[in-house]
Amino acid sequence: MNFQTGFSTRGFDFLKDVDVRLSVELGRTDMKLKDVLSLGEESIVLLDRLTDELLDVMVNGKVIAKGEIVAQGNRFGLRIVEMADQGANPVADID
Repeated sequence: MNFQTGFSTRGFDFLKDVDVRLSVELGRTDMKLKDVLSLGEESIVLLDRLTDELLDVMVNGKVIAKGEIVAQGNRFGLRIVEMADQGANPVADID
């Protein structure tokens, strides 16, 4: 997927007040059910993403950008680093 620095919203003004769900994916892993059932406090689950990789920023399950975690006071935030390419397929499906 190609990423760029911004999205054009020209022609979509009528949609700007529609609610969408923005989420950030830290990573994924496949596990056997028996391993999931054995999880408890203090368990550690290794994910497929490296610590220096950008995170997927998704709207309604579609990747729209890449970003990195930041701290704002006592809360997590996200700094957008790259926006998805607006070409023929402006957003990509996730698995």
